[in-house]
Amino acid sequence: MPVPKGSSLDPERTRATLLASATGIFYERGLDGVGVSELCRAVGASKETLYRHFGSKDGLVQAVLEERSDRVVRWLTDAVEAAGPDPRAQLASLFDALGGWYRQSGFRGCAIVNAAAQRHVPPARTVADRHLGRYRQLLTDIAQRSGARDPNRLGRQLLILLEGATVVADHHDPDGSAAQDAKQAALALLSAAGA
Repeated sequence: MPVPKGSSLDPERTRATLLASATGIFYERGLDGVGVSELCRAVGASKETLYRHFGSKDGLVQAVLEERSDRVVRWLTDAVEAAGPDPRAQLASLFDALGGWYRQSGFRGCAIVNAAAQRHVPPARTVADRHLGRYRQLLTDIAQRSGARDPNRLGRQLLILLEGATVVADHHDPDGSAAQDAKQAALALLSAAGA
C-alpha cells in the first residue's frame, strides 16, 4: 500500500489494514469471488506487499479466518460472561447476541463455515474445525455449569442449534426468528439434560 512521502513504514498497521479490507471483501464475495490482482487493487496494496505479509492468497485467507474466529469467539464469550453465573441466562444471552448479528445489514452467515463450504481443504477447513471446536467448548462449559448429565453431548447438540440457526438466518428466515427459535430449543435441551 502506498506510503505518503515522509511517512515511515509501519508493518503492523499495514498488515492490520490488509486484514480488515480482505475480511470485508471475502465475506461479501467469498474466497473464490475475487482474484489476487483484484484483491490487491481493492485493498490498495501491491502483490509484493500482500505476499510479504501473508505468503500467498491462502495465507491471507487463513489470517482473515483466524482473526475473525478469535473476534467472534471473544464476542460470544463476553456475552456469556456478562449474563452472570446462571447457565440458562448465559445460554439465552448467547442466542440473543446471535439474534442481533443476524439482523445486521449485510449479514451473510458464518464467514468461517462459509469458507469451509467453499473449500474443503486447509486452511479454510482447518480454521473451521478449530472455530467450531471453540464454540462447542463454550457451549459444553455452559452445560457443565448447568449440571447436565452428559455435558459433552449437550454441548454438541447446542452447537448444532447454533450453526443451524445461523444457516437458517442467512438463507430462510423471513420473519427474523431463527435466533429466538434456537434459543427456545436450546433452553429446552438444557432443562431436559438434567439441569
